[in-house]
Parts: sequence; structure tokens; C-alpha cells
Amino acid sequence: MAAAPAAMAAPAAAPATAVAGVRDAALDGVWQADGYSTIITVQGDRLRYFDTTAISCQAGVMSAERRAAQGTFVADDGSRQMTMELQGRQRARLRYVGAVGEIGLRRLPALPSRCSVKAPAADPVRVFDVFWTTFAENYPFFATKGVDWQAVRERYRPRVGPKTTDAELFGVLRDILKELGDAHTALRAGKDEFARPLRPGTRPLDGLPAFMALNKRVLDLVEKHDVKKPLTTWGRGVIGYADLPGGFGYLRLAAFDGYADGGFAANAAELDRALDEIFTPARASSLKGLVLDVRLNFGGYDALGIQLASRLTGRPYTAYAKQARNDPSDPSRFTRALPIRVRPAAGSRYTGPIALLTSPLTISAGETFSQAMTARTPAPRRIGDATQGAFSDFLWRTLPNGWTFALPNERFLTRQGTSFDVTGIPPQDRIAETLSDEELAAGRDAAFDRALGHLRTAARSGR
Repeated sequence: MAAAPAAMAAPAAAPATAVAGVRDAALDGVWQADGYSTIITVQGDRLRYFDTTAISCQAGVMSAERRAAQGTFVADDGSRQMTMELQGRQRARLRYVGAVGEIGLRRLPALPSRCSVKAPAADPVRVFDVFWTTFAENYPFFATKGVDWQAVRERYRPRVGPKTTDAELFGVLRDILKELGDAHTALRAGKDEFARPLRPGTRPLDGLPAFMALNKRVLDLVEKHDVKKPLTTWGRGVIGYADLPGGFGYLRLAAFDGYADGGFAANAAELDRALDEIFTPARASSLKGLVLDVRLNFGGYDALGIQLASRLTGRPYTAYAKQARNDPSDPSRFTRALPIRVRPAAGSRYTGPIALLTSPLTISAGETFSQAMTARTPAPRRIGDATQGAFSDFLWRTLPNGWTFALPNERFLTRQGTSFDVTGIPPQDRIAETLSDEELAAGRDAAFDRALGHLRTAARSGR
């Protein structure tokens, strides 16, 4: 696989050129997000973010410039594209291209004075306090994880003082993230980075090189043991397919990003091209069953998961509902749950039996896709091991010393109101050794064998 998954590096937006005068002046002003502890200002062609807590307000990680389309902005570093749309004079909504859902905004009369006052010197204690408070006011999963966040403060804050070095401070914050064990947390300090501390018990993958090395081993297993031939690939090798004997098929996705340069639109086009060639009318009508493998999927664009799901259904349905924590003092309070729908695609679709392979290395958009599939009719048979349990988008924040960090603040709900955040989506058939070193070394793939056996049984019984 030649491209980095979006979970490891922010997806690049398609190039665009600012057009002077193409703007909606009604968007100008100050806007408070519902949840996200964020204030947004729009003035002329500029959009700015402010990160807020009870003890701080400072310029956020991102600022953006209005582009040719009204209400469309692109981050200055090209990492994100967003649209902002009025809903009356006092309300608006913000959407990120490639994400699902929206962020509600309400107009403020002015930027709070504390956001305009020069911040105190960025001493190590203040950096620690802003870091800790941001989690306290936004992180939704302390109770689920059994974490006493106040106790974490009391244990770590004495290690920080006015003379604490950058290296020592980085170590303290890194140790807190390690203890939390949430794959959607990260810390960046110049060239130093600590990202994606996976759930305890997960195979350690220290960055993109480790992911690429494991992906090569898994692909080798798939081609030699499972399909017994090279996969036909698209999207720089991230998407792969093979027909299997007996009228079955195997589809593998290692990410929901990295298929092409040019941001979400280019990736969506490449995914469509792949699915058009995979699910031809002849194949879609003759397939007896599909093994769908996202066991090693580091995420990317949630909207691409919905796009794939739309090629695997003949009827519309609700994939899941998304909401964000929105009360700094109460972790149980969330925004209204926004349903995310799957609608059948216009092109050729496959609507038959599916065996879905997952593992703890099914992460982020790999998980939101898996959750969308659990709501499908007929539901897939889930085989392998529980997913990682990290569904939320990254909420990136800036610290007073210029470092940046990320945390999750959203949860994804089933139609019954269940969240698989932290625990992951459980399999129906658990294969404890899924993608273990022992299995890879021995050339075994018990999850694939179970999946194909399930589909053969279903085909014989006419289910």
C-alpha cells in the first residue's frame, strides 16, 4: 500500500483558488459551536477557530479561507475543507467534507473578552492545566473506561512545575495518554509526536512504518492462503478484490483514504471506480456471498464507508446516529443524536449475504463502516475479534506553548441507543488468534476459513 491512511495523516483538500467578492456577508460574525468547546469567527474571507475551556481561550489549530463556492472554506494548510450554511439569522451549521453529520452553531454578539486578552506566559503548569481541563470538559468515556480524571490530575500535576523542561512535560502528558489508552488521542510537540495509544491488549503499531509492514504480511497471507492468487487492486493497492471458487467473492479495504491525491472528491471517485469494476451487473447478480475484510483498516473518511455501504444494500436505512458531548460539567450530556442514512447507490449493487471480518486493528472509519454494516438487511455475520472502539473524529486543540493534541468528543449510536465506543463492535464468531504473529507465521487464517464456511452453509440453505 503506497499511501498513508487518513488516520495517520490528515487528508489533503483538493486545490482551490480564493475568489474575491464571492462571499455571503451574512456569515460574518462570531459563532459558538454546540459541543466541541469551540468559537468560530468569520470576517470577510477568513474563518478562525478559538479553543475554549473554563480557564482558557486561544487561537485554535485551524484557520481557513473562503473559496469559490459560497460558504465553502479550506484550511490554510489544506488539511480540511468545510461548508458553513445559515439556518436563520442566529443559527448555522458546519460540515466537514468527507465527514458525516454536522456541527450546530449559534451566533454570539461578540468574541468573549477573554479570547482577546493576551494569554499568560505558557509556563508548564498552565500547559498541564489546559490539557487536563480540555479532557475534563470534552472527553465522554471516563466512566466507560473506569478512569477517575480528578485522581489522574492529583497523581500527575505534582510532577510539573515552573522549571519543568519541555522533554519532561512531554513525558508527563504522554504518560497520561498511555494510561487512558484511547486510539483517538495524540500529542505533537515539534518533531516529537505520540499518537494512537491503542486499547490495552492490542498488537502495538508504532506509526505508519509498522502499519505498512503488518499490512504487507497480511496481504501475503490473504493472497497465498485465502484467495490463492494476487488481488486485483485499486486506489494504490488499498482496495483489493478476488473471485473465489464456488461463486463467492473477497473484498479487502486497508483504509478509507489514501486511494488518490486531491482530497475527499478524488478518493470518492477512485472508490466508485473500483466498486463499478467489482460489482458489475453480472457479478452482483451471481455472487453467492461476499467476504468483506476490514481487519486491518486504520480509518479515513467516514463518508467513504457510507459510500461503500450504499453499494451493498437495496433499501435505505439508518447506519447509526452521531452526537457530541456538549456540557463541560456533565459527561452524560450530548447534542441531539443525528441519524446518518445509507441510501442505495444508483449503480450496480450487491445485496446478498456478507461475512464481515474485523479485529482490534479495525479503527475509526473502519469501525463506523462496520457499524453501518451491522444495521444492514440482511445483517452480515461478524467474524474475527472486537474492533478498537475509537469512532469519534479527532478534536484537535492547541496548548499555550504551541503544542497540539487531540481527543475524541463524539459517540456513535445504534438504533437501539448502544455505543460501541471503548469496547468495540463484538464479533458473533470470535477467533482469538485473528492476525496474530503465530497465525501469520503458520500461514493460517481461521477467520477467513470461518467466513467462507458460513457463506457456503448459507448458500446451501438458501439464506
